[in-house]
Amino acid sequence: MSAKRCASYYNATIKQESDYPQLEGDVRVDVAIIGGGFTGVATAVELAEKGYQVALLEANKIAWGATGRNGGQVTGSLSGDAAMTKQLRRQLGQEAEDYVWNLRWRGHDIIKNRVAKYGIDCDLKFGHIQTAYRPTHLAELQQMFDEANRRGMGEFMTLVSAQEMPAYLASPLYHGGLVNRRNMHLHSVNLCLGEARAAASLGAKIFEHSQVLDIQQGELATVVTPKGRVKANSVLIAGNAYHKLGRPQLRGMLFPASLGNCATAKLSSELAKQLNPQDLAVYDCRFVLDYYRLTADNRLMFGGGTNYSGRDPKNVAAELRPAIERTFPQLKGVDIEFAWAGMAGIVINRIPQLGKIAPNIFYCQGYSGHGVATSHIMAEIMGQAIDGQMREFDLFAAMHHIRIPLNEWFGNQALALGMLYYTLRENWR
Repeated sequence: MSAKRCASYYNATIKQESDYPQLEGDVRVDVAIIGGGFTGVATAVELAEKGYQVALLEANKIAWGATGRNGGQVTGSLSGDAAMTKQLRRQLGQEAEDYVWNLRWRGHDIIKNRVAKYGIDCDLKFGHIQTAYRPTHLAELQQMFDEANRRGMGEFMTLVSAQEMPAYLASPLYHGGLVNRRNMHLHSVNLCLGEARAAASLGAKIFEHSQVLDIQQGELATVVTPKGRVKANSVLIAGNAYHKLGRPQLRGMLFPASLGNCATAKLSSELAKQLNPQDLAVYDCRFVLDYYRLTADNRLMFGGGTNYSGRDPKNVAAELRPAIERTFPQLKGVDIEFAWAGMAGIVINRIPQLGKIAPNIFYCQGYSGHGVATSHIMAEIMGQAIDGQMREFDLFAAMHHIRIPLNEWFGNQALALGMLYYTLRENWR
């Protein structure tokens, strides 16, 4: 049985709810996509634009999983960039650094252009600041600023001193920041629903409440749901942390981590402007960080405190309130009207995982908390691969990933211990 949408701010402010049928009977298409989040829906758009017949199967509702539960930030903070660059040097040589740098900003252009092309109303805004939580973080921000200038992105960047921070955020916490006007923030569910409508307008068949029970391999793969089947030349598994398909090949590669998020009651225009005068999305430089922004209706949306146990927190609002009030003492006692959690797919080396479990069955997963932009980049690469353009897919498929043996529980405990180590090390800096 499919589940209802969670009680998030996003789901309370959907502009046009989806109403796709449950799969019943047999369907024949070129490509079957499993998962109605950003990866699956964005790949459906890519392929439908190329003229492919696509069927997309979602167990619950479009944008039900992590796509509809994140912070809505589209930034160049590509997960696993250092590890990715190191591995790509074997294949690309000196071009690896340039490739990874350009990859950082590719999702921005895909999203911005798609929103314009299909008229998607998703509260898209520009502007982001990464803040120095400790004085030691300033060197990191300076390095990022220098690299952006070296690569011709200086017009988008402003390095902010501690003395200048009140013009950007009315918080006592920060020792400086780096503003990036190319980065964006948006309403994640409305973006995904808009992309689904775009795919459907191009002929894609979308099915909700259609959990995939099995994938039968063969020259024509068969995707089996409780009431129907889809036969396809190619299949893409795009469920990230919300599925158990593709075993045993995918076992031990991806681990769920719970990300908590909340939204306050509406703030007055004056208070919202005081707190965040330039309406920027924000996250800090810590390994386990806080992230927040103002919504279109002047709520503070605030997330943080990643839980690597694989279980959702018991009381998201109670866990996040101290961080909110520490960041903005002006909000002490503010009502939190929405609180929710979602499972991100964490990869040990933080590099997105692309590959095949059979010659015509692909998978794409593992954005480690940076999924809004990265999912769209990987969807473009998956669309190319299914269309026969394998170069970029092969780059990622050749990446070495650490597989943790035994079961998912052991993997999550290993992750939790690793995060504790990094947190303690950071606190001693």
